[in-house]
Amino acid sequence: MTYCVAVTLDAGMAFASDSRTNAGVDNIASFRKMYVFEKPGDRVIVMLTAGNLSITQSAIKLLEEHARRQNQPTTLMSAESMYDVADLTGQSLRDVRNRNAPFLQQSNIDSSASFIVGGQIKGEAPRLFHVYSEGNFIESTPETPYFQIGESKYGKPVIDRVIKSDTSLLEATKCLLVSFDSTMRSNISVGLPIDMLIYHRDSLKVSYRHHIVENDPYFTMIHNQWGAGLRKVFSELPNPDWDVAAAP
Repeated sequence: MTYCVAVTLDAGMAFASDSRTNAGVDNIASFRKMYVFEKPGDRVIVMLTAGNLSITQSAIKLLEEHARRQNQPTTLMSAESMYDVADLTGQSLRDVRNRNAPFLQQSNIDSSASFIVGGQIKGEAPRLFHVYSEGNFIESTPETPYFQIGESKYGKPVIDRVIKSDTSLLEATKCLLVSFDSTMRSNISVGLPIDMLIYHRDSLKVSYRHHIVENDPYFTMIHNQWGAGLRKVFSELPNPDWDVAAAP
């Protein structure tokens, strides 16, 4: 299992992904699930992946190979829009799954995978897409400016309460890390390291990257203070005005 999340804001974009791959409680490894394609001054493209690791890695490699070939009509580095990038990603994922899924199914191995694809290409605004296993995709909106893939349910409530289009990048980054802490607290299949990337709107270059490992001072502070804060707020809530003692 994994957890990835990305938000698009008035000020820019923030991306985060964990690095844990779980094939059973005694077979845990770390693989980065964030891929960055950057041509400063022209484009920044960020991809987050979840699902079958061999499928997602193969889809990424296929995109990279096409980008290196001169005879490809459209590649990640020549696409004119982020819509075209999402479409290329969906095609790559579909091609890899069509080729490998029948063989994986013979061993009852799930071939499903998904991507979050976001960034900015010169000439258009930043855009964010969720690409599904089948290769189809949807785009974020001002009303729903974020996507999650993988183990999303535990980290969703805090994002729903905090993230709006006018949220600052630093506030969004803090929110995403709280979301990760909540997810890791409830599901051991999601864990450190965490890859963070921040992109400022119209900069057309990666603004900041951070690899969060064990004992990272800021993430440790988030973990401790968020837990303590929740307990404090909970203790301050009034008890229900019900006569529980009188119940049969």
